[in-house]
Amino acid sequence: MAPKKAKRRQAAEGGSSNVFSMFEQSQIQEYKEAFTIIDQNRDGIISKDDLRDVLASMGQLNVKNEELEAMVKEASGPINFTVFLTMFGEKLKGADPEDVIVSAFKVLDPEGTGAIKKEFLEELLTTQCDRFTAEEMKNLWAAFPPDVAGNVDYKNICYVITHGEEKEEE
Repeated sequence: MAPKKAKRRQAAEGGSSNVFSMFEQSQIQEYKEAFTIIDQNRDGIISKDDLRDVLASMGQLNVKNEELEAMVKEASGPINFTVFLTMFGEKLKGADPEDVIVSAFKVLDPEGTGAIKKEFLEELLTTQCDRFTAEEMKNLWAAFPPDVAGNVDYKNICYVITHGEEKEEE
């Protein structure tokens, strides 16, 4: 009977009973590892102090208290693993499916090579619509370095956008 009570309670708390079905098991494991890293004091809850400590460990030493409070307030209550996973699920809900994003990139790849020239992509991203800054371009190339010929693998970018992780080389 305990499982029925748990399902009823979760449904009453906003339908979060389905949050684990939104992700593949490997993704859940990766989110659990990330949660464990962020939960610096290992109490099962991500707090302002946990965020401050993990950001400091990444070199961001002067994060304002208001910024940390805003991060924590994105959740409706204490951030345990289920809430953490739910927050990621809600953020990903608005993302287009991978095939839609790949189709958008294919417009820029008429030969169907699966790659776009770095210079061409950089020009588009820095001159059109919601323009990337120099810092954002630097971060993009650090995350997705072009090959020696200057080509960017847009299918990998699309995979990371929709799955939040890089494909493992096999």
